[in-house]
Amino acid sequence: MKRILVGIKRVVDYNVRIRVKPDGSGVLTDGVKMSVNPFDEIALEEALRIKERGAADEVVVVTVGPADCQPQLRTCLAMGADRALHVQTDTPLEPLATAGVLRTLIEREQPFLVLLGKQAIDDDNGQTGQMLAALWDRPQATFASKIELTEGKAQVTREVDAGLETLEVDLPAVVTVDLRLNEPRYVKLPDIMKAKKKPLDTLTLESLGITPRAQLKTLRYEPPAQRSKGVRVNDAAELLAALKHKGLL
Repeated sequence: MKRILVGIKRVVDYNVRIRVKPDGSGVLTDGVKMSVNPFDEIALEEALRIKERGAADEVVVVTVGPADCQPQLRTCLAMGADRALHVQTDTPLEPLATAGVLRTLIEREQPFLVLLGKQAIDDDNGQTGQMLAALWDRPQATFASKIELTEGKAQVTREVDAGLETLEVDLPAVVTVDLRLNEPRYVKLPDIMKAKKKPLDTLTLESLGITPRAQLKTLRYEPPAQRSKGVRVNDAAELLAALKHKGLL
């Protein structure tokens, strides 16, 4: 069976204003709307389109996180994914640990393509896809704005500083996607009802034989400093004087 594995992450919705806990230990999430990471949603949409073109037989979506992630997985099933895998853990994982979990699931699922968002909007690390490709020892193409599949290969167009770059990689491969790849579909109520009957398997790190090791230690969270008020100047001479006063010239 030709299978696509799509990794998603549960994040604070991009419309929500982030607030830091008073003790600086993290971000407030109580009562906050959570959603699928927008880049991962685009990855899922591309996987569904590939399946609809007949180039894949099954789309499996996977996430690693607490029990509260299941609503986001159900959203992915409502979009059209066939199955969902939830590796449940309350311990926040770094990109390398997440890549290790995905690598283990690849052995189980045997996908011909793994699609991920280029980064998550909460930590902006942008490392999981690259690390997964290294652990899997398979080709990677990052920041994809266009994906075309041929027999045994994927042609990926990506945006670089000088314009567009086109790569051809052998399959199986890891591809991370950018915003311009597509626009995710709108989920309708009948699809939400159908998603409740689709399989959603819950796994643990222990059942996969994985013991995560933290490489980094977060000391404190702080909100960005408030911007100071601007200064209105009457002419260029006054502007130069103000810049010199601030030590910028």
